[in-house]
Amino acid sequence: MHKFPRFQEYKALFYRIVLAYVFYFLARVLFFVYNSSLIKIDGVFDFFRLSYHGLAFDTTSILYINGLFILFSILPLVINAKKGYQTFLFYLYFVTNLLAYAFNFIDFIYYRFIFGRSTKASLESLENESNKAALLFNFLTNYWHVFLLFFVTAFIWIKLYKKVKITSTEKPSIKYFAASIACFFLIVALCVGGIRGDFKKSTRPINLLDASRYVNNPSQADLVLNTPFAIIRTWTANAFKKENYLSKEQVDKLIVPIKQYNNNPEAKKNIVIFILESYGREYSGAFNKNTKIPDFKSYTPFIDSLAQHSMIYTNAYANGYKSIHGMSSVIAGIPSFKVAFTSSPYPKQKIESLVTTLKSVGYDTSFFHGAPNGSMGFLGFGNILGYDHYYGKNEFNNDAEFDGVWGIWDEPFFQYFNKTLTEKKQPFMATLFSVSSHEPYVVPKKYEGKFDKGTVNIHQTIGYTDFALKRFFAEAKKQPWYNNTIFVLVADHGNTIAYDEYRKEFNKHTVPILFFSPDEKYVGVNDDWAQQIDIYPTLLDMIGYKKPFRSWGRSLINEKQVPPFVIKYGSNVYQYMEGNYICTFDGKKVVGFYDKNDKAMERNLIKNRTPEMDSLEMRCKAFVQDYMERLIDKRLTTVK
Repeated sequence: MHKFPRFQEYKALFYRIVLAYVFYFLARVLFFVYNSSLIKIDGVFDFFRLSYHGLAFDTTSILYINGLFILFSILPLVINAKKGYQTFLFYLYFVTNLLAYAFNFIDFIYYRFIFGRSTKASLESLENESNKAALLFNFLTNYWHVFLLFFVTAFIWIKLYKKVKITSTEKPSIKYFAASIACFFLIVALCVGGIRGDFKKSTRPINLLDASRYVNNPSQADLVLNTPFAIIRTWTANAFKKENYLSKEQVDKLIVPIKQYNNNPEAKKNIVIFILESYGREYSGAFNKNTKIPDFKSYTPFIDSLAQHSMIYTNAYANGYKSIHGMSSVIAGIPSFKVAFTSSPYPKQKIESLVTTLKSVGYDTSFFHGAPNGSMGFLGFGNILGYDHYYGKNEFNNDAEFDGVWGIWDEPFFQYFNKTLTEKKQPFMATLFSVSSHEPYVVPKKYEGKFDKGTVNIHQTIGYTDFALKRFFAEAKKQPWYNNTIFVLVADHGNTIAYDEYRKEFNKHTVPILFFSPDEKYVGVNDDWAQQIDIYPTLLDMIGYKKPFRSWGRSLINEKQVPPFVIKYGSNVYQYMEGNYICTFDGKKVVGFYDKNDKAMERNLIKNRTPEMDSLEMRCKAFVQDYMERLIDKRLTTVK
């Protein structure tokens, strides 16, 4: 027997913690296998280099998760080596570790939808879902291999854990307690250093941004990270804080947060907005004529035909990466960055939006979503915005058209939408958020085989929703309100990627934006920077709304004060796009400038700065500063 007190126990503790590292590495390997098309790695050496840097993030997660296990393992209780106590430690170890470890496996699949590790906000997005059991069953059915991998991995982990047993018992003595207390403080100190990232007094605990320090491509940061770390670090973090980069006068001049247009005569046109679930720009031919993608194929024949009679924006972006982000961006002109505005402490305030401005001039306002009422948080946020009416699965009241997972199939719900609008008094503003182009990517049985399944899972449902739109417009043309209406089509965010062009960092979450009116007043193709938050001011400009209003976006048809731009968040940095360049900003300093055509971020131009780049930095900082101040101070109105 080793002479050092409790040597077997400390050896077993070390072995059990090392096992966690081994399985976190395995999860990293599997994560890359599932998402290799989205994460650019230059060979095996590059993978191991990133994995090495990932050890710091694994350490933080493992020590957080095993905090209680470690504590109970090192307490000088004398009974630690007894069978009953070791059984207690066994269950404590695996209950905590496997629960946390499972989130890595969820991201094997979920990553391809959000292009980032899951965070606390990802968990919050499920809170408003009433059909969690159906969603879980659907996930189990479609991604059974992930669950199988998890249980096989857990089985192996348990078997390896049991390989090292503690058999000795030691009698209490001065040496026993002295050594136990010394080791206790040493191990606690090591754990604190491991959780923080190192022992330097000047160093703050490592966070998600630190993963980007070691990468050649932004997507690699997600390989360095692990999902438990991302959730832990965002659990209590408040990403909303005031900044003071510039003076208020500079901010107001650079971004003009209060807009007022006088370009068109007042015309109380009806406004119908389709926010199309997961309808990334890459799926529509009309928006890809200049992308030069080899063997490109469109899955939206109706939208392509409608685009010939519309004003379309072929270089447009989502201002978030979840459905609720799309709603806040399109309707209220409020983007979401590191943490969604709707998941922040600040959404419950007076918000000037398309809803309030149109209601002020006599519009009836409605929101339609075929999922169970309250799904995605739409009902709650709709109430904050002040919609007059909400129409969901409850109001549709026919479960024969329920898809069994998310909501009512798009075709019947779009017809219900048309019928309900026909019963309304004009002018009205109505928003419909579609459902069917969503995982599990199935279509009604009567249409099986009708739509091209394409090369990725979402393609046939893109075709189905396009067909539902065709049916909607065919019936809407017969209605008296049709000719007095402006229609908008936009996606909430992107989804499964089929072409390498859209795997590039600066091409993620690109969306189509289309404005159509039967009089064809606005027709053409615009390749300038555009984004979801531009839709709100553009519509007010189109109908001749004369009052001042709060908007971070710009009119896409007549803006003279603010140049075309896009701001979004990805790879743990703000991405500000304007003119000839794209600026990346980490909240403290600019970390990169890229040519507007360098969507893969292959050449950082930060060492060759130009006056135009300086201007981008100023506008980016001005936007972030005003965004944070207005949200925190509850000034999301025309209040200056």
